[in-house]
Amino acid sequence: MTTSDQNQDTSLDMGELLDQMKPLKPLRRGDVVEGSVMRADSDGILVHVGHKAEGIVPAGEMRTVSAEERDNISVGDSIITYVVKGETLDNAAILSVDKAVGEKGWPILKKAIDSDETVAGKVIGFNRGGAIVEVEGIQGFVPMSQLASIPRQSIHNQQSQDEETAGIAEPSSDRESDVSPEIGKELTLKVLELDRDRNRAIFSERKVVMLMRDEQKAKLIEELVEGEVRRGRVTGISSFGAFVDLGGADGLIHISELSWDTITTPEDVVSVGDELDVHILKVDSQGKKIALSLKRLKPEPWETIEEKFHVGDIVNAKVTKLTNFGAFARLEDSVEGLIHISELTSRAITHPREVVGEKEVVRLKILRIEPERRRLGLSLKQAREEEG
Repeated sequence: MTTSDQNQDTSLDMGELLDQMKPLKPLRRGDVVEGSVMRADSDGILVHVGHKAEGIVPAGEMRTVSAEERDNISVGDSIITYVVKGETLDNAAILSVDKAVGEKGWPILKKAIDSDETVAGKVIGFNRGGAIVEVEGIQGFVPMSQLASIPRQSIHNQQSQDEETAGIAEPSSDRESDVSPEIGKELTLKVLELDRDRNRAIFSERKVVMLMRDEQKAKLIEELVEGEVRRGRVTGISSFGAFVDLGGADGLIHISELSWDTITTPEDVVSVGDELDVHILKVDSQGKKIALSLKRLKPEPWETIEEKFHVGDIVNAKVTKLTNFGAFARLEDSVEGLIHISELTSRAITHPREVVGEKEVVRLKILRIEPERRRLGLSLKQAREEEG
């Protein structure tokens, strides 16, 4: 080797040394750095983050690390941390595993809100407004109005327990536990609002449930066949009918389809929680509506009237309406017939109210049965004559 070659090698070696001796960039709050574990114990983790720099991860800054994962941490393991407090001449930097996870979580949540994807969260607490959750290492909030699987009462109970612990309220003697069974529950969520600068993340569980239900409903509507019978459960009642869950979608039984009899309210026939068979009356795929019927599971009374009643029979009936020309009376199964004013009594009268009143139950003789015309001729006068 020539003298010039030796001088060149020496020059390169010195250049590398000089580069290594350049001032190192100090660790500053907000930096995310990768280092190797030097020591791990119950107090935390000592981390070597390059050159002579060291940092400490206190136990309180590694809550996202499970107990099993902590037990498996070994010297030399690679670890990513967030600088909570920069190093000084006297003290090592304070690092956080939890905040490092959060730093990686913000881009994930941003992608989720942009693409309208769901994320997984865990309930870590409650306040009066709803549930506090942890998602991708970031602490967020699910308002009470956006919760679906956690009852409002559970949140109230946990809040009361927290107030007792803080000495704000009197202790309850019948409390079983200081920790709500909902703590630690896994939720599937949609990101409603994201503000990295304000460290704000708002989520919704209800939106996920509604979307899933819409998908189930669309699928069920495609499967339903008009005229078939399905099993369902009554989930709600209104003045105009009853809603029935068919297993992913609600259908409506209009009050007119609940019974062949005349009813005043759906509660006359069904109650919330009832399990029952329903007739699929109509399926509107575009409007995503399902019309159901309960009464059509049975034959229309006029179709079988000649099997139950015969001309000449004397039956009980309830007067339903009075007119100038007679009175209408209902037999069983909602079949109504007319008692002409001439068939009410042998004496002369000007109005049926002189003989009968509405809602009065009377004995009548069947004079005519015309199922095809939905007509029934009845007589009060002849029934009384025959029965004495």
